[in-house]
Amino acid sequence: MKILFRASAVGLVAGLASALLGCMSFHKGAMPGEPKTATFAEVEGARVRYTDQGEGPAVVLVHGFASALETWDLVAPVLEKNHRVIRMDLKGFGWTDRPEGDYSPIAEARLVLALMDARGVTDATVVAHSWGSSVALSMALAAPDRIKKIALYDAWVYEEQLPTFFLWSRSAGLGELLFSAFYKERPDDKIAHAFFNPQVVTQKLVEDVEEALERPGTVAAALAAVRGQHYAEVQPRYRSIAQPTLLLWGREDEVTTLPFGERLARELPHAKLVVYPRCGHFPMLEAASASTAELVSFLDAASGIPTSNPASKDAGKDAGKNASKDAGKEGQGEGEGKDSSKGEGKSDKDSGKAGKGGKP
Repeated sequence: MKILFRASAVGLVAGLASALLGCMSFHKGAMPGEPKTATFAEVEGARVRYTDQGEGPAVVLVHGFASALETWDLVAPVLEKNHRVIRMDLKGFGWTDRPEGDYSPIAEARLVLALMDARGVTDATVVAHSWGSSVALSMALAAPDRIKKIALYDAWVYEEQLPTFFLWSRSAGLGELLFSAFYKERPDDKIAHAFFNPQVVTQKLVEDVEEALERPGTVAAALAAVRGQHYAEVQPRYRSIAQPTLLLWGREDEVTTLPFGERLARELPHAKLVVYPRCGHFPMLEAASASTAELVSFLDAASGIPTSNPASKDAGKDAGKNASKDAGKEGQGEGEGKDSSKGEGKSDKDSGKAGKGGKP
């Protein structure tokens, strides 16, 4: 009887997964509601939305998982005063195509490098957020001569950061079942999880995310991107990345918790970690003024190597008290953050506890 029940259950799951797989299709070409002013380039088999503005040394901005180039709306205008700034929607997100294929960080890195080629950019500083940080590090490993500096916001780059939901989704059939059933559910709760200040999570923000989730091919592409995250194979190589690196982190980030930033600061040879109090997963929004000023200083530094400060004292513990009031405007009043190139001595065992679910 138990054998029959198990066989029936397995058959039911397989049947559901097969049906759902048929519903999860990829997509190429224009999508309903596409901005009329958007610019696109055909690279790596995908129609990629991008912007290219400003003059000076090139800076490439790379967004995170389930996001788009608008992530950088507060940062880009500041950088464009003295830099050429290129933003794009990565394959599978924003208004870029969702074709069938490889969505791993190295595949996305090839796409960004190909876009640089298409725009005539030989080398650049790459600035990335969350999952986009794994794309930036893949670029540095694949084409080190083309990457001058690296700046990462709340990086998602370790196997230990992957939630159980992502690990289960690697299995054929089960991943389709999970993503079809849950990926588009309760975006308001998922967004709130990424911010310290709940006032940042406006109704318009939630509606924009819901609209993006309904674009054709989105769920299939998101699952492919999750299945491409195999960091255990690449994270031992992070110690070989020689570029000057700035790490910007929200102290209250529950998606990519601070111990991972401290670990990355230890492993990257020339890294500086700056932590912002009263700030979650998006320092460019919740600590906009302070984090953007730090980024500009890093980009303009003559030496290129961040100043080391092993003391890691929390310089902004009181200065950030007013940040939550204004984070939804332009991040006014946030603390200056703490500066560390060595971290605070938390163990990698502690960091392994941090892999909560959320939006990388």
